[in-house]
Amino acid sequence: MTLAEFFDLKYLTFIRATKRRSTHDVYLFNKHCRTVLGSKLLNDITSEDVDAWMLNQIDQGYKASTVNKHAAQLNRMLNIALHWGYVERNAFKGAAIRKLQTGDYVQRFLTRSEISQLLSACKSSTHPFLYLFIKLLLLTGARKSELRLAQWKHIDCAKRELFVAISKTGRSRSVVLSHAAVAVLERVRERSAALGLDTTPDSWLFANPRTRRPYTSFHIAFFAARAHAGLHTVRIHDLRHTYASLLINNGASIYEVQQLLGHHHISMTERYAQLFPNTLQDRVNIIASTVDVDTI
Repeated sequence: MTLAEFFDLKYLTFIRATKRRSTHDVYLFNKHCRTVLGSKLLNDITSEDVDAWMLNQIDQGYKASTVNKHAAQLNRMLNIALHWGYVERNAFKGAAIRKLQTGDYVQRFLTRSEISQLLSACKSSTHPFLYLFIKLLLLTGARKSELRLAQWKHIDCAKRELFVAISKTGRSRSVVLSHAAVAVLERVRERSAALGLDTTPDSWLFANPRTRRPYTSFHIAFFAARAHAGLHTVRIHDLRHTYASLLINNGASIYEVQQLLGHHHISMTERYAQLFPNTLQDRVNIIASTVDVDTI
């Protein structure tokens, strides 16, 4: 069986059953794998083939992080083929290039003035929803996909919650909404009505006026706004980091931050541990104040 046959006849059925969306996997395989490695028999793919395939992508100008994503897909395919007995070994295991070195991304937390600059730039954008979308991200700490794919039926104003059926972790969760977030949602509803968009329960919160479908991305408009604000290194995901830092700086516990961000494991939240004030000395002094040291 060739790699392409394995993908089409076996692996595609597997990912359709185990992943929310398989279309991205199909796109990646067709664009980066099928023409180069697809015709090779599974057992004929060598470690040298894998190295050459990755080096070719570097020569084409792809970023190291992008090549790593493509490699992760191929590695997973070969691992599944190994598990099912279609190959005797995974060619990745002997490859000289297992993973390309990428720069460690430093978490970015926006200051109060930077938040103001960014929101001001978004407000002047011609995009009909950019300002409201970015403000909601800052007010909720939601992932961009959780807002982008939300429908009005997912909003419970009485409980002040946004229900996310399937989050990044694969589980459902509720995004807690502040009074300010609910007020922004009302402005989204008003803007949608002004643009002739439906706001019925099955309608999208952020529908593209042209397609009446959810936006595929806000990145182009966001990149223009951040450049206008002089914040060239800020990513949309940094708004989620900023939300966490604001919670911590205002006294929220790491458990509360975990719940509000929807992290399944506390280890994900512990990346923010350095933001917590060092109160260990104060904590041990609680004991000292209650123990009569003179009796020792």
